[in-house]
Amino acid sequence: MASEVRVEDGPFGPEVRPEGGTVEQTVLFLHGDPRLGGSPQDALPTARELARLTSCAVVCARYRPHFPEAVEDAYAAWEHCHGQGPAAVAGKRLGGALAAGLLLRLRDEGAAPPSCAVLSSPLLDFTLDAPSLLLNAAADRTVDAEALPVRAAAYAGTAPRDHPLLSPLHGNLHGLPPLQLHAAGTEVLLDDTLSFATRAAHSGVAVDVRIYEDASAQGLRQLGAMAEFLRAWWPSAAVTPRG
Repeated sequence: MASEVRVEDGPFGPEVRPEGGTVEQTVLFLHGDPRLGGSPQDALPTARELARLTSCAVVCARYRPHFPEAVEDAYAAWEHCHGQGPAAVAGKRLGGALAAGLLLRLRDEGAAPPSCAVLSSPLLDFTLDAPSLLLNAAADRTVDAEALPVRAAAYAGTAPRDHPLLSPLHGNLHGLPPLQLHAAGTEVLLDDTLSFATRAAHSGVAVDVRIYEDASAQGLRQLGAMAEFLRAWWPSAAVTPRG
């Protein structure tokens, strides 16, 4: 595994690359904070650690703060990553919705899929009718459950809330690449993760679900699990991570 990494300015956002040679594997990372906002720079700590653990390049993509423009930006960033060789996708919160929507679009277009995808505390259902939004509102210190509908409406605009590219939970999940999903048992978006994982598994998708006691435990253990999953699903042609 790489011990040092460097950050470069790329055409779609910051790119984190391990030192010591050409890297043929790329992870498209789509950021997202509890306010359904943030910037690619917010993803850099995660990207640096992923690059160290996997010897992959990690592209922290920019995207516009509204649907469907954000989906178009994620798609353009994916084409950039995929053009460099084997690639995977990862996303957090709103970035998780974009990552899952990207998988659906690529599948529908008959395009080559990512080797795998990782979704962390994703918002996958903009109808916002999951029971955990109420049941975990007091326990989740990372998300303002009362403000979430306003922020979700600002992002979704006039799009139907069950549009599959906006709310991938409402899409056809057949034919997706292997998925790993992470969530804390105390978070308001827990049911999005559980429902999506269940539907994907019933659709024949390889699914690895990690539910943690709370956000603190998720923060401590998630990156190691992500790196292991990404390495396990690299195509055989990919460069073996350095020891």
